[in-house]
Amino acid sequence: MAPRFDLVTIDSPDTDALALFWAAALELHEVEREDGSRWIVLADGDGTRRLGIQRGVARPGSIHLDLSCAPGDFDAELRRLVDLGATQLLEPRREPYGTIVNLADPDGNPFDLCAYG
Repeated sequence: MAPRFDLVTIDSPDTDALALFWAAALELHEVEREDGSRWIVLADGDGTRRLGIQRGVARPGSIHLDLSCAPGDFDAELRRLVDLGATQLLEPRREPYGTIVNLADPDGNPFDLCAYG
């Protein structure tokens, strides 16, 4: 089963300020925070995760997609995406929320594959 679209993530050097802005602009609320303010997730009223704010360099085009899959599908999905033309940028790593790997599409646009749980 193919991964599903999960989040749009915005890179920012000031994640707290940007999260406050987007929370107010889109009437979202914080549902997840990792490593102080390295990673913040905003959700809508029913708890659906909508926007990720990640510490990084803010630049035009610094929004990237997060795809998610079941933990048991992670390795197969990573291989499938690479076979389709994605470039694996870093080795997969475990985070408190699950496993993540950073990838780039054939044009070099970054995206992440995440397996929560």
